[in-house]
Amino acid sequence: MTTVLAIDQGTSGTKAIVVGPDDEILGLAEVTIRPRYLPGGGVEQDPQALLDSVLTAGRAAIAQSPTPVDVVTLANQGETVLAWDPVTGAPLSPMIVWQDRRADSVCAGLSRQAATIAARTGLVLDPYFSAPKQAWLRRNVTAAGVVTTSDTWLLHELTGEFVTDVSTASRSLVTDLDTTDWDDDLLELFDLESEARPRILGNDEIAGHTDAFGRRTPVGGLVVDQQAALLAESCLTAGDVKCTFGTGAFLLANTGRTATRSAAGLAASVAWSIKGDPTYCFDGQVYTAASAVRWLEQLGLIGSAAELDGAAAPDAGGVLCVPAFAGLAAPWWRPDATATLTGMTLSTGREHIVLAVLQGIAAQVAELGRLVGQDAAVPLQRLRADGGLTRSRVLMQAVADLMQIPIDIYPSPHATPLGAAALARMAMDPTLELPDAVIAWQPVTTYEPQWSAARATDFRSRWMSAAVSR
Repeated sequence: MTTVLAIDQGTSGTKAIVVGPDDEILGLAEVTIRPRYLPGGGVEQDPQALLDSVLTAGRAAIAQSPTPVDVVTLANQGETVLAWDPVTGAPLSPMIVWQDRRADSVCAGLSRQAATIAARTGLVLDPYFSAPKQAWLRRNVTAAGVVTTSDTWLLHELTGEFVTDVSTASRSLVTDLDTTDWDDDLLELFDLESEARPRILGNDEIAGHTDAFGRRTPVGGLVVDQQAALLAESCLTAGDVKCTFGTGAFLLANTGRTATRSAAGLAASVAWSIKGDPTYCFDGQVYTAASAVRWLEQLGLIGSAAELDGAAAPDAGGVLCVPAFAGLAAPWWRPDATATLTGMTLSTGREHIVLAVLQGIAAQVAELGRLVGQDAAVPLQRLRADGGLTRSRVLMQAVADLMQIPIDIYPSPHATPLGAAALARMAMDPTLELPDAVIAWQPVTTYEPQWSAARATDFRSRWMSAAVSR
């Protein structure tokens, strides 16, 4: 079996792990990155800091490994973009992060085309996706160089190639969901028709080779971070559902081999494409999860995320939070929405606010689960969960209570790079079948609902009323 350096380049940092031939983790390194949150909904990152974090984390993980690495893979943020010089590789703009809402004006100008865009792409016309950000960047920052998603630039710096993968391309609003290729008409709508387009690779393909981590090594098995986690958690058949609790919370459901559009306002995109055969997924987003927890830290209500469970009250005392610090995604698609805390009195303490924020995150996840069940005409029976915030027992119990289903916690904090590692193995060995490439696992914990169905329904009704009023 192949030894893989799997790099997870995320919003809050970069993680690199070396996965050995017997599925053991032989090396691990993490480098923190802090986005800049700007007035007007801007969220930016320093491109050079991102590249440095990839190189630093990757080299540190390899230094720990007793086994040489056979292949490097990269999981990326999906919808983060930048402009850069294709000759020198020099960045010409900051990274415009997926949370950035400044492209709302681009989407507003295309509102009459929203139905056409949704029918072709499976996505809702929203600044969350990459094409509106690229168009905004062109209009407001620079017309020079090329403008691409972050993975294309990172891969160019590592390999010299100009590529992206099909799961990332499907998050753009300018890719046809059925053909999984760039759509000329959509590119023209966003005034991106003259832009250089990276070659779209399957998720089991080799992109190129790199010397950045020592000896010359293939780079392949590329994928969006959330799709990588879906794969790692063995969501291999239609109806399997997971939620990753990271900077945001992302619920994805495998929808099988047919490019189905959501009737409930969820996004439809490519989960992965193996041997030219795509598997699709629905997804819904909670834009602020760990970033909402950092807001609690900034206010001094907690010292760190590790204090959440000790700081949260047993009952929120009537306080409700809609943590829309970066707008609301499905089913509202309100980039202009802002966060609210309601129901406070003079007896409200920090413990009530902490619990209300966690319940607000859980309520959004529960609504996304309801929408997946609505699309499938079958209610969810179980949810798999991963990410740093799964360490909060209070949050996970709230998710179980509000969804009224068991929540299985993935045993490793490395779901995204482990999913990417499975694809890298397939890129190196075309005879390997997907179930054999994924590491088998059992839940480390399962949370069962403790609330009655009536209590959950009452809370969700009151929370939805607060969300709708945003």
